[in-house]
Formats: sequence, structure tokens, C-alpha cells
Amino acid sequence: MLISAERLRDFAADIFTAAGTSREEGERVARYLVEANLAGHDSHGVVRVPRYVQWLHSGFIVAGVTPVIERETPITAVVDGRYGFGQTVTPVAVKLGIEKAKASGLAAIALKNSAHLGRVGDWGEMAAAEGLVAIHYVNVHGSLLVAPFGGVDRRLSTAPHCIAVPLPNRPPVVLDFATSYVAEGKVLVASRGGKRIPDDALIRPDGSVSGDPAVLYGPLTSNDRTPENGEGAIRAFGLHKGSGLAFMCEILGGALTGNGTCGPREQARGRITNGMLSFYIRPDVIDDPAAFVARAERYIAFYKSSRPAEAGGEVLIPGEMEARNRAERGAKGIPLPDETWASIVACAEAVGVASTRIPAAA
Repeated sequence: MLISAERLRDFAADIFTAAGTSREEGERVARYLVEANLAGHDSHGVVRVPRYVQWLHSGFIVAGVTPVIERETPITAVVDGRYGFGQTVTPVAVKLGIEKAKASGLAAIALKNSAHLGRVGDWGEMAAAEGLVAIHYVNVHGSLLVAPFGGVDRRLSTAPHCIAVPLPNRPPVVLDFATSYVAEGKVLVASRGGKRIPDDALIRPDGSVSGDPAVLYGPLTSNDRTPENGEGAIRAFGLHKGSGLAFMCEILGGALTGNGTCGPREQARGRITNGMLSFYIRPDVIDDPAAFVARAERYIAFYKSSRPAEAGGEVLIPGEMEARNRAERGAKGIPLPDETWASIVACAEAVGVASTRIPAAA
């Protein structure tokens, strides 16, 4: 089905409000989830609405949180998200980093104890919109999903990494990816009838590879998708290189920030929290901005001039596909698999959203 971004935002906001958030917070969370869908990152979009509501009702996410700055210098800060919605507490940390980098040229911000902070590219784009380069290392405390290179047991989170670079005459260049072969959300989407994951994205305890979401979630007969029910793991991307980058995301985003590294859920009191170590750079403290932009644009043209490997193909730079997806999905609507839509509708009904507020397909 296809549904317009506006109607989907309103519907998701209705669900969060009925589940116990303020209208303002519900709209904010909904907006960021739908933005992920618009960018083509359905793994971080509205497929997560039922899970967020479940975590809210279990107390693992706390509504209406005001994050606390634990320690601070002119160019650094440690922000405690106090288990609030990531879409509520992360903008506070990012804005703090933007302010400090604008004033001093460079800033480093540690965020800990945030609930799922969504698509990390949102935070890179937020900084890039202010003319800053941003680099983010993210970990997931209380989450074990990924097997390290050479192993079959879960020892890593999906550990996202993001770099955003502003360029004045085009959308920002944004590299944003999970260090796992696929994000857990992509496995979730596939389990609900969406795009299939690669046949070798998951690994079983015996070392064999698979693309069956049941390897991660266990039997898919239940509407609940809980990774703890599965015996297998997601594989790290890029062999030892992706595994190593994921390891460093845990060290920087988890151990250094105070969020805690990934591990068994019981060690995190049942919670899943994101930690994020972010660096913000004002380009003019490094070199003349005009010269930087000219060099970057020359390289982009050179990079994209490579002959496509396949007939009709194209070499894209980071962020280019997301910009195209926004244009297309903004005009035509956001595609949702029937099972994903059904799970969201069931969640809406469970929290008491009136049937008249459930939009039809656009």
C-alpha cells in the first residue's frame, strides 16, 4: 500500500499520544520515523511504532524526559538522556554540539541512556544544515544481535556510524550505516512482508548462513518480533573491517560515553539504550571554506565519472539515494507492506485510537 507522509505522521502521532506521550512529543517522534521512511530507510521508520509503544508501556522508554548535562567544558559535554525517546533527547545533544562548534570551531558531545535514537543520519543532517561536519559513533547497550568476524555468537550491537558533510549547492553528503551486514530493522521489515534481506545476512549457530528472519527472531507465528527468541545472529559487514568498526563504536559510543557496551539484556535492566559519541567541526577552522567546497565538488565529479558496472547503472555518492527517495516518496506516498501496516493498525486499536483516525491507503 501507499500512504502519504502527512497522513502517516498524523496517524503515528495519534498512536503515541494515545499510548501516553504528550501531543508535542508524539508528533516529534512520528515526524522522525516518517522522515526515515521518506529517505528510504524503512528499517528506522514506522515499522518501529509497535515496538516503541511496547517499550513505553513496559517503562523501558520514559515519556516527557528533559535530558541532563552531567559535565561540560567549552568544547565538550556529557548528556544523560534518562531513557527518554531518542527523538526527544538526541536533538538536545546535537544542538549543544552545534552551539559549541560554532563558538569554538570544534566540539565533542557524549550522549548516554537514550532510547532508540532513530536514523543517525537525521542528526548528521541537522549539523550539516548549520554548516558543520559531523561524525557519530553509536552503540546499543542491552542489545546483542551481531556475530563478530570469525564467530557465530552474538557479541556486537548493530553499532551505527555516520559522517555528514555540508556542501552549499547540493544536499549534504551523508554516510549512514549499521556496521552489521543489515540493520536489525531491515530484518524486522523482511519478517513483516517487506524487502527480503540477502541470503547470507544471518548466521546460524552451526556457522551456516541464511536470509530467513526466523534465524534472528525464532518462529514468526507471533506478532511480536523479539531477537532473544532466535538462535542465530546478524553478520558483521565487510568481514574483519566491519567487525572492527563495530567494535570501536562499542568502545567509543558505549564504554567512553558511560552508556555501557552491548551485552545480555539483563545487564541493562531490560532496557535497550543508545550511546553516541559525536564530533562537530566548523570547516573554516581547517581551511578556506570556498577552497574546500571546490576540491570536494571536483572530487565528486571525478568519483561519479566512473563507468557503471551494469548497463543503465550509476555511481552514487553518500546521501544521493536518500535525496531521490524523499522526492519520489514525497510525491507518490510511502510504500508499506501489508503486514507492517496491519501491525501498526493493531497497535493503534490496542491503545484506543478511534477507528475514524485510521487512514485508508492513499
